[in-house]
Amino acid sequence: MAKRAFNLPNMLTYARILAVPLVVLCFFLEGTLKSSDFARWSALGIFIAASVTDYLDGYLARAWKQTSNIGRMLDPIADKLLVATCLLLLAADTDHRGGIAGWSLWAAIIILCREILVSGLREYLAALKVSVPVTQLAKWKTAIQMVAIAFLLAGPAGDKIFPLTTQIGLVLLWIAALVTLYTGYDYFRAGLKHIMDE
Repeated sequence: MAKRAFNLPNMLTYARILAVPLVVLCFFLEGTLKSSDFARWSALGIFIAASVTDYLDGYLARAWKQTSNIGRMLDPIADKLLVATCLLLLAADTDHRGGIAGWSLWAAIIILCREILVSGLREYLAALKVSVPVTQLAKWKTAIQMVAIAFLLAGPAGDKIFPLTTQIGLVLLWIAALVTLYTGYDYFRAGLKHIMDE
């Protein structure tokens, strides 16, 4: 059991969870929530590294046949913690205009609500011994979401190099939110059949 818990794929998952407080720390380097250019680039670097581990841990677990219950449990949790933390930080950072504020907050709210609803649905269905597989569209949604957050983390610091950085991030966030609505409905519809049968 201990050997499975500390295999490389699981260690990568733990590293992704550890990345969450590190991203938060980047935004609080000066003691208060303030996203300097250094903070933005540091948070982006950590986020990209964490996103790479998201791909690697699953790939290595399958390739090396090192899948484990703890890995299956923690992998989606790590993803949701990272996404939720970044969205909350970006919404809370009011020092810079053009980030997640105003109408853009709705996109973040849609994404967060969908994650909570699908997690609750999966937990309920797991008790019924029903598995809801991840669709290809849901994987695309995750990819778009991660790219959107990466652009938004760069934000004002990125705008100094490429002026459309923040705008591209916001457009991608809305695209992710719309795909999220569809995939969330798809999961709920699939789960509802089993709920009604029960």
